[in-house]
Amino acid sequence: MHPTPKTVLIIGASRGLGCAMAEEYLRQGWRVVGTARGQTPTPLHALAAQSGGRLQIETVDINLPDEIAALRARLEGRSFDLLFVNAGITNAHPEDTVGQVSTEEFVRVMVTNALSPLRVVEALQDLVPPTGVLGVMSSGQGSVANNTKGMREVYRGSKAALNTFMRSFAARHADGSRAMVLMAPGWVRTDLGGDQAPLTIEDSVPSLVQVLIGVQGTPGLQYLDYLGRTVPW
Repeated sequence: MHPTPKTVLIIGASRGLGCAMAEEYLRQGWRVVGTARGQTPTPLHALAAQSGGRLQIETVDINLPDEIAALRARLEGRSFDLLFVNAGITNAHPEDTVGQVSTEEFVRVMVTNALSPLRVVEALQDLVPPTGVLGVMSSGQGSVANNTKGMREVYRGSKAALNTFMRSFAARHADGSRAMVLMAPGWVRTDLGGDQAPLTIEDSVPSLVQVLIGVQGTPGLQYLDYLGRTVPW
């Protein structure tokens, strides 16, 4: 008899790193539930068409609490070995300092990169058993210790806030046995990373997925890069 395939829920899988993660988990024999924000066809939909039914697509805009609640209701009774929240935007002018960015842009980035991912974790974490993994896509730029050059201040601040919020979540669940990970994927050539990034998706994602698989069974929160190295807070 074949063992039951493991299942991953990837929030924010329509394209880029999230879609590549869905593809890698499928390649490794997992079942995947991936989310997109709407019904418009995306690379995730093309991947689902080729998955033989092993990839299910759900819809959610994580900035809308009602949609998070509706997704939680639709997933009632399901269990996931891994919940991974992949979210990341930057402000319209990434070079703007905090003193230059508009309040509207600052709020948009902070809500999408820091507040909404933790709302998702809070809403869906009970779908992950004690042996499972809770993961969130952070960034090496979220490291306060490594911030010696500045630049991309708003994005950096949003990821540092995300890290702090996730540490608070972990502190509140310190008696639990689930593994928790903040992942830094490296500087990857995506719509967010830009054309100058040194890493391809193929350089980052297979290793990132292996790190996530490898942390299962290690309770508590870790901040790791795509090669499994600890990132200083």
